[in-house]
Amino acid sequence: MSRSNAPTVARRPRRVKGTGWRVRLALVLLTALAIATVFVTNKLLSDRFTETTRNRAELRLVLYSGNLLSELRQNAIVPQLLARDPALISALDSKDYTQSTQRLISFIGEIGAASLTLLDKDGRAVATTDRNRLGETHRAAPYFVDALRSRDTVFTLLQRDTGKFDFFYSRRIDSQNNPAGVILVEVDLNKYERAWAGISDAVVVTDSAGEIILSTEPRWRGLSEAEALAREPVSSAIERAIQATADWTTLPADAYVRGEAVMRVEGRVAFRGWRIANFSTYTSVREKVNGFLALEIMGFAILLALAFYFLNRKTAVRMALFQRESAELRALNMRLQREIAERERVQENLAVAEQTLAQSSKLAALGEMSAAVSHELNQPLAAMKTYLAGARLLLSRNRPEEAVSSFQRIDDLIERMGAITRQLKSYARHSGDTFEPVNLGDSLASALAMMEPQLRQRRVTINRILPETPVMVMGDRVRIEQVMINLLRNAMDATQGVAEAQIDLVLAAGDTAIFTVRDNGHGLEGIENLFEPFYTTKLPGDGVGLGLAISSGIVNDLGGRLTARNAAGGGAVFEMRLPILTKDQQAAE
Repeated sequence: MSRSNAPTVARRPRRVKGTGWRVRLALVLLTALAIATVFVTNKLLSDRFTETTRNRAELRLVLYSGNLLSELRQNAIVPQLLARDPALISALDSKDYTQSTQRLISFIGEIGAASLTLLDKDGRAVATTDRNRLGETHRAAPYFVDALRSRDTVFTLLQRDTGKFDFFYSRRIDSQNNPAGVILVEVDLNKYERAWAGISDAVVVTDSAGEIILSTEPRWRGLSEAEALAREPVSSAIERAIQATADWTTLPADAYVRGEAVMRVEGRVAFRGWRIANFSTYTSVREKVNGFLALEIMGFAILLALAFYFLNRKTAVRMALFQRESAELRALNMRLQREIAERERVQENLAVAEQTLAQSSKLAALGEMSAAVSHELNQPLAAMKTYLAGARLLLSRNRPEEAVSSFQRIDDLIERMGAITRQLKSYARHSGDTFEPVNLGDSLASALAMMEPQLRQRRVTINRILPETPVMVMGDRVRIEQVMINLLRNAMDATQGVAEAQIDLVLAAGDTAIFTVRDNGHGLEGIENLFEPFYTTKLPGDGVGLGLAISSGIVNDLGGRLTARNAAGGGAVFEMRLPILTKDQQAAE
C-alpha cells in the first residue's frame, strides 16, 4: 500500500509546479478582461438605451400634444357655429327654451365636448346638456363676463376646489346686433389625463404662466414644476442613498421625483404658450443594461468556473463528497437523536409496563397457589379441630398434662398457618426501590415455603446445596424471591411427565453470588429467545411467556445476570449471578 502511494505523492508537486503559475496568470487576465468588458459594455449600453428612452419620450410627447391641440381646435369652432344657430337665437328672443336643451344634446354626440350650456343675457343657464345645471347663475363667471365683452370666442381656464381644472370656450350670441346670451362649451381634456395614468411615466401640462393644469400626479395641479418637484423632498438617509445610487451608470439626472432620479423631456403645445413635460425613470434603462451585463457576467463566470473546475476538480470532488457525507452525518445524527428520544420514552413506558407485568405475574402465581394454600390451611384446621376434641375429652377425664400437649400442637399449627399467610402477604405486595442486605439462603427458604404445596402435590425431589456461611447481596428481597419462585415453577413445569422428577438448588459464593436451578426435564429450545417477552414453549393456557422476561429484568436491575443452558446429562440449568455483599459493606450498611 505504501509503495503504490509514494509515486503518486511525488508526481503531484511536479505537475502543480509546472502549470500553476500559468493557470494563475490566465485567471488574472480573464478576470481583468471580464471587468473591462463589463465597464465598457455598461457605458455603451447605458448611453444607447438612455438615448432610446429619451427618443421614445419625445415621440410620446408629440403624440400627446397633438391630441390636446386637436381636441382644443375641434371644440374652438363649436361656439362660433352655435352662436349663429337660428333656433338658439329664436329661443333667447322668445324666452321659450323647451326645445333648446334637446337641441344641444343632439349636438353633443357629434362634437365630443364635455358639455354645452346656453346662458341668457343675465348669465342664467336656460339650456344645457347637463340637466342638473339648469337654472344656475353664471353672471360672475369669467367665461360669461369676457364673452359679453368680446365678439370673438373666449377660452377660459378655471380650477375647482378639488384642484382639478376645467376648460371652457364661450362666445356671445347677438340678436339684431344686441347681446342676447352666451353659448358655453366645456372641453374634456381630463380624459387624456386619465389615459396618461395608465403609463409608468409622469406627464405634466403647464400653461403660459408655468402653472400645472394637467398632470398624472393630482397633487401637482396648480403648482409650478419646481414647486411640484420640491413637494417630494429627499429627507431620510435611505432616500438620499437612493438618490445617489438610483442611476449607477453615472448618467446625469434631469430631476428627482420622490427621491428617485428621472429623465425629463419637454415639448411644446401650440396653444397659448402651453408646454408639456414627461418624467421617465431610469428603471427600464437599468433593466435592459443589467440584462446584457448579466449575460456577460454569466459567460465570464462560466469560463471562470470551468477554469477552476479543471484546476481543482479533484478538490471539488473531495469537497462535494465531504459535504455529502457531512449532510448524511447530520441527517443521521438527527435521526439518532430522534431515535434516542423515542427509545427513552419507550424505556420509560416499558419500565412502568414491566413493573405492572411483574406484579401481575406475582398475582397470577398467587392465583395458582390459592388451591394448594387452601389445602394447606384446611389440613391444620382439621387437625386443630381433632386436637381440641381430644383436649376436651382429656380434661373431662381429668388428664390435664396430656391436654396441654394437645394445646401445644394446636399452637404449632397456628404458627404454621401464620407463616403461610405472611409469605402470601409479603409476596403479593409491591416491591420498593430501596435496596437492603438480603440473605439468599433465607430468600430461598421463603420461596420453598411458598412453593411447598405445589412441590408436595407434584412429588418433586428437591436437593439443596447451601454454604455454611450466609450469602449476602444488596437488593430487594421480595423481587429476589419472585425470581426464585419463577425459576422453581419453570423447573416444575419442565419435569412434568418425568418418572422421578428432581430439582437441584445450589447456592454458592465467590466473587459473585450464584444461585443455580437444575432440573432433569427435557431441556430448553430456542435459548436465544428465551428471555424475550411473550416467548413460551408451553401449550396455550399454560403460560404467556412473561416469567423469565420479568426475572431477567429484575436481575439486571439488581446489577446481575440471569443465564440459561442445557445440562450435559439432560435437563436445563438456570443461573442467577448477583454482586456479593462483602463484610465491609455489611458493616457500613
